[in-house]
Amino acid sequence: MVTTALRAPDEELIRFGPLLIPRHVHFENFVQAWETAPFGRYFFNSFFIAIVTTLAFLATSAMGGYAFARLRFPGQHILWLATLGTLMIPAEVLLIPNFITLAKWLHWSDTYYALIIPWTVSAFGIFLMRQVFLQQPKELWEAARLDGCGHLRFLWQILLPQVRPTFLTLGVLKFFWTWDMFLWVVLFTNADDMRTVTFGLYRFTSEVGTSYELWMAASLMSIAPIVLLFLLVRRQLIEGISRVGLR
Repeated sequence: MVTTALRAPDEELIRFGPLLIPRHVHFENFVQAWETAPFGRYFFNSFFIAIVTTLAFLATSAMGGYAFARLRFPGQHILWLATLGTLMIPAEVLLIPNFITLAKWLHWSDTYYALIIPWTVSAFGIFLMRQVFLQQPKELWEAARLDGCGHLRFLWQILLPQVRPTFLTLGVLKFFWTWDMFLWVVLFTNADDMRTVTFGLYRFTSEVGTSYELWMAASLMSIAPIVLLFLLVRRQLIEGISRVGLR
């Protein structure tokens, strides 16, 4: 991918085969790819949607997991089973009902609401945080309550720092999943200024034809934020996954 992105347009890939080292390095392929399509807008949409969705998802997962792990309320067992039951429903089954609800009834087509709100709550996130919270000693809550600490303060200031690697891992994974979102964007966006990098890349490849060097240049730009994020948090990510696996 890197080699093809840096090669000259007149070096035909099919004719000469993939070259490990291009004859001449052409960084202008990235500039041309960026200017051919509105990648600036695509990246803004992807970052905005991924960041807002991830933050909201972490908040709902933490509060939902805490409620099921530490609180006792009527119908808790039934509600927990219903939450787990949603994990058994294939996402494809919900596409048409969600489209009718969001696009036809709420008129959320070409809005950030349709691209963010449905993904802010997940049974997987609630389940994972519940299991992690159950591993924490109950004495923490007893000591915090004696000091006048309420549930929200206990959750955000005491409990979450104890499970920070797992919490960070969940956030990174959610960011990755949201960044790669494709089918949902296809369903709920018609305007070009509402599309994300993944769908913009798909449109871009159909517009530039067989200019493979531009394909690869645009592809490298689209995965660069994900690769950079992984390199920055890889140690915490591995630690969080290891802790979840041990449980």
